[in-house]
Amino acid sequence: MLNSFPFLSPLHINAASSKLSSTATASTSSPINADALPQFKLTLTEKAKTVTSTSTSGTLCTLVTPSPSSSPSSPSPEIAGYPFGSHCDYVLDGLGNPVLLMNEDSQHTKFVEASEGQVSLFTQLGNEGGGNQEVSRVSLTGILTPFSGDEEDLDSLKMKYSLAHTYADRVMESPKFKFYRLRVESCYYVGGFGVGAKWVDVEEYGRCEPDILAKESQSICEKINEENEDDLLNVGIHLLSITSITLARLTGIDRLGMDLRVTYKGARSKEYTDEFRIGFRIPIMSTEDAKSETLKIFQEAWEKGEGVEWEVGEEEEEDYKLPVFKFASDALGKS
Repeated sequence: MLNSFPFLSPLHINAASSKLSSTATASTSSPINADALPQFKLTLTEKAKTVTSTSTSGTLCTLVTPSPSSSPSSPSPEIAGYPFGSHCDYVLDGLGNPVLLMNEDSQHTKFVEASEGQVSLFTQLGNEGGGNQEVSRVSLTGILTPFSGDEEDLDSLKMKYSLAHTYADRVMESPKFKFYRLRVESCYYVGGFGVGAKWVDVEEYGRCEPDILAKESQSICEKINEENEDDLLNVGIHLLSITSITLARLTGIDRLGMDLRVTYKGARSKEYTDEFRIGFRIPIMSTEDAKSETLKIFQEAWEKGEGVEWEVGEEEEEDYKLPVFKFASDALGKS
């Protein structure tokens, strides 16, 4: 639905625009402490690492380098230096650098060998299904160089590559195929259409870990959106204090929380869409933990809708609060 609302804008996290709400007082909660946000939401660098770790293929862009010969298979000199995109498979090494298995006869391999190895690799979540502008994506730029054969991690990368790409065992030992490593010099992350984008720190990218739910996140969201429509509406009404909701969709889930996109009728029957982050009270360690925490949130929304109230002591009040804040808002609305 985000394509229908291209003017979603990120909100400044401050007392005026963002709230940390308890489940009992969503509309009158205290302002969220900006220093507390990292514990409820992945950093953009962690999200970038999650994208590159989850995906195993992308588009490799090399620089066209014409051959000295005038072979019909050689590119025209008129496009020398132009970017050339081609499909490639990869796995990541321990620092998040993509490792590719390349055929010496492939056009992109010839361009790499004829140049200084400047390339860019584009990948996105949901590559297998074609993706769209709503999915997160990453562009990695750097120098692509062949393995010399004495790298300490070569054997482990061969194993990792053969597990990710079943065809590799048939060609890996062929003299025509060679492993290349893209040493990342810059990393650009885009969260989706109309969502935050940023050049992330390369050293931080190399150090950070991908989210534990990376491979299951999309399927979890699809299942919940299909089977828990009423629960999502309850969350919007009773935990986010939004009335006249027409649609509530789970757009993301990770070890720290879930993202909810809510469409509702506003003034003059205009339709608006806002994005909310609902943090988990504890970081989750597995898919089952994520399901459990999500069901707890649904249960709280249902209980509030039924008028159920729980006595909470002063010492437990802070632990009882459910972290909820708005991080993007529809600026224009749709008539």
